[in-house]
Amino acid sequence: MVLLLILVALSCFNGVFSLAQKELLSLKRLTTTPVPARFSHTPKDGATILEMKHIKHLQKGLTLDVVRVESIQSRIKNVVSGHVESSQAHVPISSGIQLQTLNYIVIVTLGIRNLTVIVDTGSDLSWVQCQPCRLCYTQPEPLFNPLVSPSYRSVQCNSQPCHTLQSNTGNSGLCGNNEPKCNYAVTYGDGSYTRGELGRDRLTLGTTPVENFVFGCGRNNRGLFGAASGLLGLGRNDLSLISQTSDVFGGVFSYCLPDSDSGTSGSLILGNDTLIFQNTTPVSYTRLIPNPQLYSFYILNMTGASVGGVPLQSPSFGGNGVLIDSGTVITRLPPSVYTSVKAEFLRQFTGYPSAPSFSILDTCFNLSAYEEVNIPTLKMQFEGDAEMSVDVTGMFYFAKRDASQVCLALASLAYEDQIGIIGNYQQRNTRVIYDTKQMQVGFAKEVCSFS
Repeated sequence: MVLLLILVALSCFNGVFSLAQKELLSLKRLTTTPVPARFSHTPKDGATILEMKHIKHLQKGLTLDVVRVESIQSRIKNVVSGHVESSQAHVPISSGIQLQTLNYIVIVTLGIRNLTVIVDTGSDLSWVQCQPCRLCYTQPEPLFNPLVSPSYRSVQCNSQPCHTLQSNTGNSGLCGNNEPKCNYAVTYGDGSYTRGELGRDRLTLGTTPVENFVFGCGRNNRGLFGAASGLLGLGRNDLSLISQTSDVFGGVFSYCLPDSDSGTSGSLILGNDTLIFQNTTPVSYTRLIPNPQLYSFYILNMTGASVGGVPLQSPSFGGNGVLIDSGTVITRLPPSVYTSVKAEFLRQFTGYPSAPSFSILDTCFNLSAYEEVNIPTLKMQFEGDAEMSVDVTGMFYFAKRDASQVCLALASLAYEDQIGIIGNYQQRNTRVIYDTKQMQVGFAKEVCSFS
């Protein structure tokens, strides 16, 4: 079991109260002034807690989110044209905003070097920037140097990991000119890329070592990675962290992402120990939709939705499926679903002055004159009677901290036949369980506060 802890501290946690099919959101706590980033490691119950304070980069973050969604849709378009005992270990995880990314980051040890990497359920191959680097973006941490890691080994061209690069990255492994190293090249749909050679090294998650972990040693990297040292892939293909550690963690992981303004902690767990969960509702499971062409993604069958308890209608329900992704921030819905959600939300959320749209968010309000508002909440239904309730903190995106520009935190896809994406903003205060062995994803309400 790997327990990864987040402390995202900006201000005190106050004022969210349930009220039937609506929830009351306090606006006062969102107008405090953020403080600079700070880290500290404190042992607690065998776990390491990472404390952090950060400042949001709102406009830039949503611009990068647009590009990520375009990248995912491009990848999809291009592709389409026995129980194991879990080990136990603890490592910290936190928000990546201080590294110019709205995703979540984890500090792991690769060889003898601590590295901060983005956690991404939409990617398979893990990689880090390596020294010497021909073309690397700026990162605050020293680059990983394989020459000083006693456990590092190159992956050879005729090896199985090299052969599986095609299905994991879309590009087959390439042999070097002077030695039989397995070179890789991953190009994302937005033009971002990482290139280098595959290597093996000891990956340590807390105190749990994963020997011979295969990853990309990036020598040429450009794109939307903020200032993180690399990326940790939690997809489903052979080279992902989940697949490489299936004999250790049983192919199961889960997380609970906190409201970044709440000052509470959340958790990311590798392993199947449900006793560590603090869910307030039972876990409801829905099956993963099998799609051999899109095997790496976690795709669900969304059968319905409601706003403020009012059921919605859309021809897209039960259609192309919806992808759940930790790396996308704002949920994208097919146009007919988004139109239905927006219309019902506006019907119930009346009497508030409007505000200009913000980036991809077209439904905004000026709530600066209010201390609290009663918000109709969104529920998504999935095959098998599973349900995910969007927390009140995931309904509004605060473009301005004085609440003069507060937007419905949902956006529409361009076309009806595109696959919807459930972003991390709408997954707040929800325990999301990924079980790759049983081929299912589960949801339960949980206040993301680890103790």
